[in-house]
This record gives sequence, structure tokens and C-alpha cells, in this order.
Amino acid sequence: MHFYIHSQPPSLQTIIPRSITLPHLRICAQLQLPPVVTYSDDVLYNWDFKESSADPCRIPTTENIKAMTLFTGTKDEEEFYLSSARVELRGVEALELMRLTMDEAFVGDAIALRRITTYLHDMADVIRGMSSQLVRVREGCDPSVFYNEIRPWFKGADSGSGKWVFEGLDEDPTLVEPEELSGPSAGQSSVIHALDIFFGVDQYSHSLTLSGSSKEESTANATYSPPNKKSFLSRMQIYMPRYHRAFLRHLSANPRPLRALVAAHATDAPELLEAYNAAVTALKEFRDAHMRIVAVYIIGPSRKVANGIQEKQEGKKRFTEADTDEREVLKGTGGTDLVKFLKGVRDRTASAVIPQASDAR
Repeated sequence: MHFYIHSQPPSLQTIIPRSITLPHLRICAQLQLPPVVTYSDDVLYNWDFKESSADPCRIPTTENIKAMTLFTGTKDEEEFYLSSARVELRGVEALELMRLTMDEAFVGDAIALRRITTYLHDMADVIRGMSSQLVRVREGCDPSVFYNEIRPWFKGADSGSGKWVFEGLDEDPTLVEPEELSGPSAGQSSVIHALDIFFGVDQYSHSLTLSGSSKEESTANATYSPPNKKSFLSRMQIYMPRYHRAFLRHLSANPRPLRALVAAHATDAPELLEAYNAAVTALKEFRDAHMRIVAVYIIGPSRKVANGIQEKQEGKKRFTEADTDEREVLKGTGGTDLVKFLKGVRDRTASAVIPQASDAR
């Protein structure tokens, strides 16, 4: 559907014909997913092995996979998808460490706490490895190619491309007009959500005040949110495969949450607290790395485009820092106020570090 929509003249209203609407929305209803390109489409289900093999037990690694379906057919687009796929592959190690930690938390004795401490240090190493894989995108994906040739294909209706009209909905009473039409976003990565939930960081990074809206939030009403309002990251779970959503719900229902365990033993097991904070800090540093990628691949190119337009209109006059706030809010493909949202999530993650007993005095 994105191929069809973004192949139309941008000046025309986006109308999806019934020949696309009906089969596409019926399939999406069965999959319980919005009718747009998602992170799982581009990354999780968009790979194959580089070389064929008769080995039925072969597993994907960060070096033996390739992307299958591309909008542009460029190596830059393939590398963009593969960088995220490599992050997901490293994240598999984190999932196993979560399982081991939860098993030990059930025991909860001194030996179990020492084992959890080891697992948390291992978790910090894994997350740092995920950061390293993330920044590898710069090895094969040119920022200008990404921004000008690849990224436009990702845009959903929530990205400001105008309302999408689905023809033929009246022919099938089981179908409803789609409301969730954001494009693919790193915020749809199930493994990052799992880390947030496992560490108890989601109460910070998934705060309702981080809705991703470009409108200023009222500080006076920061503790209030309308009944149907969701944070951006919570809303992005709608775009995940349903079994991933089920896993996140299961993880959220853990009767022995890690953060509570660490806080309860902050005094008698300071090494556990240190290991937990190291892992949370690694997650914050992962979001730092993501912000640097966004700066290189979206913010920088967008300013070049804006400056080029400004030069044509005003005879080589360039934007100053003071002009920056005057410009249109830069949105992510998920429809967020990009810079404001990413900084908010990063800062909230940093605030999830539990202070040492001596620091709390």
C-alpha cells in the first residue's frame, strides 16, 4: 500500500481504491495489525540468509543475513534495515538473561542475588553491543540517500501526509476505518520495550506525558491524562506482532519485578544495585546512540533541505539558531515531535537509575 500511496502525485488527496482496501484490511484484521508498513515488516520479517544452505538448524547472525524487500533497491536501504536486524539479534541474548534473572528472583536468597548481579553486568554488555550494532548503519547507509530517497516511503498518515481515504469500506461491515496509521518506527522494537519493562524503566520512558505530540504539554496537568490517551511508546505496541504484544503483557505481569527487588536490597546488596544501575545506564547510552543516528540521518539532512529552500526564497539567507524554533516541527515516521520526544525518553531513562543509599540522604 505504501508503494501505491507514495507513487501518487503529492498534490492529490490520498485515496486507496477498493481493490487495495478490501483485501489489505481483511488481512490486517486477521493479523491484528494496522494497515501500514511497520518495523516488523521492514526488519523482523524482511531478511534471508546471504547464501543458501541445506542445514535446517542454521541460525541467523549479524553477518550472514541480507534484506529481501526494498522500496528503492539501494544498498543504503538494505543497510538501514540490517542495522536494526543486528540490534534485534543481539537482543536475543538479553531475553535469555531476563529469563535467568526472573528464575533467580523467584528464589531470592543470597546466592540468587549474586547470580542476578552477574546477569545484570552481562545485560549491560549486551546492551552496549546493541549500541555498537546500531551505529554500524553509518558504514553503508548515506544520510542524504536515506532522508531524500528512502524515508519518504515510510510515511504514514500520522506523519503529516494528509488523511488517507479508504474506498470500499461500506462493502464489508466487518471492517472499520483505520485510526492507527503511523509509519515504521524504532519505537516499535519489541526487544527495546522488553528491556524497558524488565528494568522497570517503562514507568519513566512510557510516561503519559511522552505522547510524542508536537503540542506543548501542560505542566499543571502533567499527572492527568484523558482516559484514552496513551504514551507514544505504549501506542507503538499496537504495531507489533500480536505474539510480541502478548509477551510484553506477560513480562509486565511479573509478580517479582526486578526494580522492586533491587530497591529492597539496596542496602544489604550494594553490588546488585550497582549492576542494575549499570544496565539502566547502558540502556540510556543506547538511546544516546539512537539520538546521534537521528541527528545524522534526519535532523541534519532536514536542515539542509530547509536551508536550500530558504536560500532560494530569500537570496542565500540561512537559518540561524533563533530561526530553528520558528520552523515546522520535525516529525518522525511514527508521527512524533522527533527531537522533543527522543530527548524526553532518553532523560526519563536516565532518571530511572536508583540512587545509592548514601546519595539519597
